[in-house]
Amino acid sequence: MARIDPERLVNLAARAAWEVKALNPIILDLKGISSIADHFLICSADSDRHVRAIADHIDECLEKVQVRLHHREGYPGARWILLDYHDLIIHIFHEETRRYYDLERLWGDAPQRAYRG
Repeated sequence: MARIDPERLVNLAARAAWEVKALNPIILDLKGISSIADHFLICSADSDRHVRAIADHIDECLEKVQVRLHHREGYPGARWILLDYHDLIIHIFHEETRRYYDLERLWGDAPQRAYRG
């Protein structure tokens, strides 16, 4: 598995999500706040199929730079897919599930930035 700078990793993942029309991608910087990961990437989609397509495309793009997925959850139901790349945890939500869990508010102490391509 390749070791990649955490900033480059989150930007590659955000770009991959953006390429398949992820809705409202937000990057949370967790450095110094949590030992879970350096970043969260949070985005949403308007259907279960779209949620899976975003997850698949991110995984394909990161594999191309030799970054392997450590763990995945939620793929069969596709209301919330979590992709764990150690330094980066990606949350891909169905739009209404994202509003319900509101991770941006829950991690409100973390600096946030929107990704717009």
